[in-house]
Amino acid sequence: MAQNSNDRSSPEGSESQPVSLHQRILGDIEGHILSGAWPPGYRIPFEHELTEQYGCSRMTVNKALTQLAKAGLIERKRRSGSFVAHPQSQAAILEIHDIREEVKQLGLPYRYELVKARKRKAGAADRKRLDVAADASLLDLSCRHFAGPRPFCLEERIINLDVVPEADGEDFRDMAPGPWLIDRVPWSNAEHSIRAVAADRATADALGIGEGAPCLVVERRTWNAGQPITHVRLTYSGDNHALVARFTPAQG
Repeated sequence: MAQNSNDRSSPEGSESQPVSLHQRILGDIEGHILSGAWPPGYRIPFEHELTEQYGCSRMTVNKALTQLAKAGLIERKRRSGSFVAHPQSQAAILEIHDIREEVKQLGLPYRYELVKARKRKAGAADRKRLDVAADASLLDLSCRHFAGPRPFCLEERIINLDVVPEADGEDFRDMAPGPWLIDRVPWSNAEHSIRAVAADRATADALGIGEGAPCLVVERRTWNAGQPITHVRLTYSGDNHALVARFTPAQG
């Protein structure tokens, strides 16, 4: 018992060197991967090669490789060795973009049109969409965004006037509600829902497509300090829109 205690407390103890090598192996391999020197699919040196390279026990090498695998940086395959992992998306995080900028990136002229704006009380469907009280005041908006001569996106939005009362004084004829809200109302949380739908008659007419044509629908809710701000449904014709998310390998 006394001997084990002395080994742990001494800076020259038998376990101080393996711990140092363990961290060095971790840092070296992680550096090769994150710098791109070892791309996805690259085979990591075998355990016996790393043991020889670092002059340590195989247990130390195995511990380092196990930790790298848990962090998602490498994949360990029985009898084949360890390989740099291919990136895997754990969650696609979508930013809140200005539709005007989306159209500009296509190299097309942008135009915005307010179709409908009316103040009303929340109904059952609204309370489900935005989780507001039954007597909440809402601003109900419908807008179209164009890319060149063609409708690009149908925007259907409700704004919680109990949280954003200044929206009641805007007519939104010159500025779309999305960028107006971003400029004036802070938000702390957002939720996206993405699905494919077939265009009903009203949507088809608004987007200038055939009834039943495939559409991509992005629904978003935003909150500020737990208070619901807005719910928007953005409908795009399925043949002219795609969603892209950037991601990195999962880190432990």
